[in-house]
Amino acid sequence: MKKITLLPIMHRGDWQISITFRYDPEMKEHVKKFNGVRWSRSHRCFYVGFTAENKKRLFQHFNSKGWFIDYSKLGSPPAEHGITRTERPVYSNNQKKMLHEYVSYLRGRRLSESSVRTYYQFILKFVEFLGEKPLEEVSQREIQLFVEQKIAAYEYSLSSHRQCISAVKHFLELYQQTAVDLTELHRPKKSRYLPIVLSKEEAVRLLQATRNLKHRAILAMIYSSGLRIGELLNLRLHEIDIQRRQLFINDSKGRKDRVVILAESMLPLLNNYLSTYRPKEYFAEGEYGGPYSAQSIRAFLKLSCKRAGITKRVTPHTLRHSFATHMLENGIDLRYIQTLLGHSKPETTMIYTHVSRKDLLKIESPLDTLVKELIENNKNTDHLLLSGKFNR
Repeated sequence: MKKITLLPIMHRGDWQISITFRYDPEMKEHVKKFNGVRWSRSHRCFYVGFTAENKKRLFQHFNSKGWFIDYSKLGSPPAEHGITRTERPVYSNNQKKMLHEYVSYLRGRRLSESSVRTYYQFILKFVEFLGEKPLEEVSQREIQLFVEQKIAAYEYSLSSHRQCISAVKHFLELYQQTAVDLTELHRPKKSRYLPIVLSKEEAVRLLQATRNLKHRAILAMIYSSGLRIGELLNLRLHEIDIQRRQLFINDSKGRKDRVVILAESMLPLLNNYLSTYRPKEYFAEGEYGGPYSAQSIRAFLKLSCKRAGITKRVTPHTLRHSFATHMLENGIDLRYIQTLLGHSKPETTMIYTHVSRKDLLKIESPLDTLVKELIENNKNTDHLLLSGKFNR
């Protein structure tokens, strides 16, 4: 039976219902017939606004085909002050003018279109929150209330919280008639979680457990070159230089181009894949052309981990983390790793020093030291069982 999964996602500053399914031409065409459905390039899925009405209509739309609909994680649509998302705010001409000027200002600062869209969605909420109040009367306390009511109350992620503060700062830089002190607007510090990495043995087992040639080539390319998943999906055939064993990564994160290595051991697999699948433009293409789906990569990666007996929570980015950590353990200078990864700051690359086993393995646990001393003092035994019986 064909299956449709409905999940809540935050997209363009608002809650949406994502519509995901294993690729099927019939299902795709039926989804596109749903009134109001749109395609998200960032999430790589179809979506509609998260409302009770849309939730009901989606069920009816797919149930008519007899498909299984998984909406177990969807929950109820969010509401603000008792107003459902179907009620859209109406902006005055003055507010529309400010919003238009704000977008022009951001583009003038040469921010990426992705950042412009994200900041704009937060400022839509900010302008709605202020109402028709003159900017001269906006106080520090009102900024604080906005953050409390729009961010903290709805449990946005830490990164979204930081983006919201940045959006408001840009707005107040543009309209300096407010009495707000920008130096008092603080973004929460980024979480510094240690990355999950695979051991070298696990990385090999993962590739060996990936049976499909195309899937194995994709995972091997991400791991062997340290690519972000977006860089892999956007990698075009003309950007692969087999003779020089290089990949050209264009317009990556932070609008940077860079050159990364193409592993020599990757070449037989790469040639086999290219001659078998014959992609036309992109290294990894969907069934009907165009870039491959990030969702599909995550799905077969999860399956390969299960086959390989890997119980860690592994994502495509885990392979990039593993690439960097293994390079560091192999003695590659941190500056070269920073260049290969495309990090702007060395501090970002430094995090891999915390998960590298190279120096940690040289440190002896005090328990090991103690056991060795006990064995040394007791010549009658060459080993000591910690689970042995003790006299009380």
